[in-house]
Amino acid sequence: MALRPAADWEQAARTALTDAGYRAGGAREAVVRLLAGQDCCLSAHEVSDRLHESGSDVGIASIYRALDLLHALGLVQRVEFGDRAARYEPVVPDGEHHHHAVCDSCGRVTAFTDEGLERQLEHLAGRLRHSMSGHDLVIHGHCPRCARA
Repeated sequence: MALRPAADWEQAARTALTDAGYRAGGAREAVVRLLAGQDCCLSAHEVSDRLHESGSDVGIASIYRALDLLHALGLVQRVEFGDRAARYEPVVPDGEHHHHAVCDSCGRVTAFTDEGLERQLEHLAGRLRHSMSGHDLVIHGHCPRCARA
């Protein structure tokens, strides 16, 4: 899977926040910095855990506010897998994206890309005469570790 350059999204997020009248610093800055280094989606609690592991004392309410703002500005997308825990990941400026496979046993989320799948989805949208502005794909099942158990 090709990963996006973290610095590109991080800089784009900072610029968008500044342009929208928000100042840098605090929880927003910590959340932006953390998300820039991720290759897949995280829940607010996972963001909190990772920030605390790195020595940050940002509260969960501040993390939710930061994620809500980033989502409202179109900087992150909210990803839901039906487990009542929304996850968030950066919206990459060039539109590059990935899909997710979710283990129904352990909850592990695996990101993947597939160019053939992308072509098929574009073909399907054309066949349906539907203008496609985006799409989400989530595969549910069991990860290799849980499938062996």
